[in-house]
Amino acid sequence: MRVAGIGFRGAATVDDLAAALALAGDADALATDTSKAGAAVMLALAARTGLAVRAVDVSGTATPTASVRVTEAFGTGSVAEAAALVAAGRNARLVVGRVVAPNGMATAAIAEGDGA
Repeated sequence: MRVAGIGFRGAATVDDLAAALALAGDADALATDTSKAGAAVMLALAARTGLAVRAVDVSGTATPTASVRVTEAFGTGSVAEAAALVAAGRNARLVVGRVVAPNGMATAAIAEGDGA
């Protein structure tokens, strides 16, 4: 199972999320923090790609990259990396670290694991 974790700023558009996802690569599902999973842009990305969105709690998840702002707000260094890792399930590992959309409004990362 390949899961694309998605992080984004409040003003991000679906095109911003799609740009980050395109940089990260193919996935079987999308994931983001529970506080972002119902956002219109996330649902629009799911509709555009045909992938289900998994809402996960990213707090406390160790990530290879870290943003001070994200750590303070979400309790993890990268929403994209943490969401991908948590949603990918047991034995999850990042296969694509955090990539940033050209305008900086969205991030994506890909993890593989034993998740269903």
